[in-house]
Amino acid sequence: MAWTLYSVPTTHREGLDAALRDDIVGRQSQKVRDASALGGPSGTLYVLVEGASDPVTRAEGLLGPLGTKLPPAEAEALYRRFKEEEESASAGMGLFFTE
Repeated sequence: MAWTLYSVPTTHREGLDAALRDDIVGRQSQKVRDASALGGPSGTLYVLVEGASDPVTRAEGLLGPLGTKLPPAEAEALYRRFKEEEESASAGMGLFFTE
C-alpha cells in the first residue's frame, strides 16, 4: 500500500479540505492531525493519505501546492506514530466491547 505525508499550514485548511474531498483521493484512507500534538510546529497540520499508488500520486499533486512533502526519514517516523495511534485506538475499542 502506498502512502504520503505532508505538512500543511492551517491557513490552507479550506484548500486541504477540498483536496481531500477529490473524487479519487476521497476514497483513500486519510488522517489529518495537528502537528503540535505530535511534536511538530504549531499552526501546521500533518496529512497522511494511504491507499493505491495512483490515487496517492494524485493526492501528492493536490497537496503539493498547499504544503510540503515530508522528507523520507521524518515521514517514516511520523507514519509509525500514526499507525501506533491507530492500533492503540483499536485495542481500546476491543477492551470496551469485551467487558
